Parts: sequence; structure tokens; C-alpha cells
Amino acid sequence: MGKKPYKLFFILPFFLGIVLLSYVWFFKQVLHGSEIENRHSTLIKPSKENVNEKLLILVWTWPFKETFPLDTCESHYKISGCSLTADRSLLGEVDAVVFHHYDVMYSWDIPRGPRPHYQRWVWFNIEPPIVTVNLYIFDNLINMTMSYQENSDIFLPYGYMKPLKEPQSFKIPTKSKLVAWVVSAWYSGTRRASYYEELKKHIDIDVYGRYHKKLSRDGFERTLIQYKFYLAFENCEHRDYITEKLWSNAFITGLVPVVLGPPRENYERFIPPTSFIHVDDFSSPKELAQFLLDLDKDNAKYEQYFSWRSKFVTVRELGWDSFYCKACRELQQSKGYKAIASVEKWFLT
Repeated sequence: MGKKPYKLFFILPFFLGIVLLSYVWFFKQVLHGSEIENRHSTLIKPSKENVNEKLLILVWTWPFKETFPLDTCESHYKISGCSLTADRSLLGEVDAVVFHHYDVMYSWDIPRGPRPHYQRWVWFNIEPPIVTVNLYIFDNLINMTMSYQENSDIFLPYGYMKPLKEPQSFKIPTKSKLVAWVVSAWYSGTRRASYYEELKKHIDIDVYGRYHKKLSRDGFERTLIQYKFYLAFENCEHRDYITEKLWSNAFITGLVPVVLGPPRENYERFIPPTSFIHVDDFSSPKELAQFLLDLDKDNAKYEQYFSWRSKFVTVRELGWDSFYCKACRELQQSKGYKAIASVEKWFLT
């Protein structure tokens, strides 16, 4: 019994040493783990948001086979952090791919296999449903949409009205003719074709373009500016499909547009209600024709269709590069994951 204290004297330091060594080993592992984690994090490519790297966007096809400069985002449009390429060999490296639908809808010329999780694929289309087919080839592949529809992720209107800071005067060009229409693609059986056939029975209409009167590019504005009214008849009545027929051929040239397309309320989301004449406001083409003939004789009423010009100016953003640079800007601001199961369902409803 008397020898136990001596045993405790030798055993206790031994036990404490083991505990101390255990703590030392534990902290070494923690520090080592932190070192591994830090070292591993340096091997991972930093987030582009953190290092402000450029977004690399692949132009999958030249739209309508029309080439354009790929280095204008910052120099022309003041959009920094964007780099465009048409080199498909970089497919695995790019941040986003833009597919112009018209150029691939028959060939199905799109990457095979699923979309990489780190890329965003953008569906780009400025054509109406009447000429847009095979939308299903992009099922479950697209992250973002870019079109003339206002609910697109990247909205590309054919034109818009920009408010003026100060009222400006506008002189209506001298008019000597009544109604003009420029049409190249003639889709028989469409509403605009049948409406025109009936309208021309009651009022003279000068038609230019393929199969009609010749109109050179150089003489376009000089010819149209002589007319009071322009038939801005769309080849398809689709939501927000309001094209250059209104913006360029009528507004910029200085004519009053007579529109046939989406409903009046759709137009009024983008332009003043007194800036245009809608065919739906009349019970028949004959009634519209009579209204135009009466308006031709009443200068005061005709001039009211130009009153908006003291407050707004018409703007058209032209150039394919401007569209792709705008896409890059929207991609920079886009956060989080998004997928579109059916482009067709989104586009047509």
C-alpha cells in the first residue's frame, strides 16, 4: 500500500505527456489542413467577378453570313469587359455562345451533346414566326433569349423613341403624293396581302420593291419623302414585332405610318397613340381609304400626326456588333442559373 504514491509519481507525468503530444498533433493537422486548403484555392481559377476578366463570347455563325468587327464593344459602345470571337475551336473556353436562329434552323448546326454547365447559350432571333422554324432543336439548351420581344432577356427593338430634353421644332417635308408601300417578300394568303388587294380598289397606292416599281438604295428617302402616308404592313402579326417598316420607312423618312401588325395597344407601348393610324380602327379597307382621302384635304388634322416630334426623336441601333456587345453587357449583369425548356413555347405564347 505504501508504494502506490511512488507509482503515481512516475505514471502521472507519462500520462500528461501523452495528452500534450495529442494536442500538438491535433493542431498540426489543423494548420496543415488550412495550408492545403489555401494552396488548393490558389489552383482554382478565380471568379471572373472577382478579377474583372473579360467575358469571352462566341459568335456561332455570322448572322445572315454578314461579317462585322469583333473589337468594337468598348471603342464604339463603351461596354468594357467584353471580348467577341468567331473561332469555334474556342467552344470549350468561352463564357457564352450566341446562336442566330435563322442560320441554323435548317442545318441544325449547333454543338452536339449537352450544354456545359459553366456556359450560357443565347438564342438570337429577329424574324417573325412565319419564317422561324425548327425551334425544338434548342429544347433544354438555352439560358437566355435575345429578340424583338420586350420580355426577352436581351431586348432588341427595331427602333425606339428617345425623349428630347428640350422641345424642338419639326418642319413637315413638302408632300405631293399620297400613299406608298415598299415590299420585297410577298407572302400570299397573309392578312397584309389581302388587305392591300382590297385597299387599292379605293385609293391609289404606289408600290415599290421586288416585282413592283424600282427603288434604289440611294433614292430611297428622296422618293418616299414625297408621300403623306406609308403602309407599314408587317408580314406577321406577332407580339412586339414592329419593324423598320415603321421606324425607318415612315418615322425617320417623315411619313405618317398606316400600320397592320399587332394590336393598337401593343404599338402604344412604344409610340404615342397619335403618331400612327391602325387599320383595326376601321371597319373595312374602304373606310380606311376614305379616312386617308379626307385627311389629305385637311392640313390641320394631318399635321397633328407630327406633334410628337417636338418631344421625341426616333432612334435605330444598327450594326450586328452593337447587338452582340449589348448581349455581353446583359450577360455581365445576369446572375444565377436559368434554363428554358422550350424556346418554341416561350416564343409563340
